Order: sequence, then structure tokens, then C-alpha cells
Amino acid sequence: MKIDKRLIKELVENLKDFDLTELEYQQGEIKIKVSRASKTIEQSKSSAVVSPNKAVLKSSDESDGVRVKSPIIGTAYLAPEPGAKKFVEVGSKIKKGQTVMIVEAMKTMNHVPSTADGEVKKILVEDGQPVEFGQPLIVLK
Repeated sequence: MKIDKRLIKELVENLKDFDLTELEYQQGEIKIKVSRASKTIEQSKSSAVVSPNKAVLKSSDESDGVRVKSPIIGTAYLAPEPGAKKFVEVGSKIKKGQTVMIVEAMKTMNHVPSTADGEVKKILVEDGQPVEFGQPLIVLK
């Protein structure tokens, strides 16, 4: 088996670009895991899987406003159940701690609370979209 050095270099660059401590890549039976020492102690250890669609990991162009980020890897849902009213819409006024969406992981529905009071400026994910740990979900003004 020949090791693809370009792929490993790209994975290491992704660690830096996305400020990750660990990254796992799998294609067929080949599995590569790269990691680096974390400078801070985090509440929970997380890993990210490199997806062919690197846009999943990129953050939004929005430079102003408070970002509510995903606390876990999973699937984002904008409403409590299919067909129900969304938790928030663009323009909604919200309070700190208010649920803005749900991220499902391993059949567990995790409510994502707002980290600040504000008005929803932009919703950065679609209903049913996979999300990564730390990925911005909503921008508040």
C-alpha cells in the first residue's frame, strides 16, 4: 500500500485552516487520522470527518454579529417536528438561552440555545442539513 503524502499534507492543512485538533478521513478500507495537541482544554473531545464537500466546514462570509454554533456533530432541524413552526425565522427577536434549532446525534435531539439576546440576521443551515462541531448555525445582530 502506497501512502498519498499530498492527502496527508492536505489533511494537516485542514487542521490548521479549520482550527481542529483531530481529523479523520476514510475512503474504502483506507482510514487516516491526523491530530495535533490542543492548547486549551475543551469540555468534550470532538473529531471531524473530512467530507468531499469542504463547504460543510467553511464558515459564513458574515463578519459582524454573534454566531450561534453547533455544540455537536449531527443533523440540524429548524423545527421541533416535520411540518411544525420553525423555532426562529430571519428577523425574529430572541433571548439568551432560547432554543434556536435542534441538532440530532445518535437518535438524541439536542436543543441548541442562543448564546445572546438579539435579532436573527441570517440562518446559515438548511433543515435536515448535516453540521459539524463548532459550525456557525445562526448570525444575530
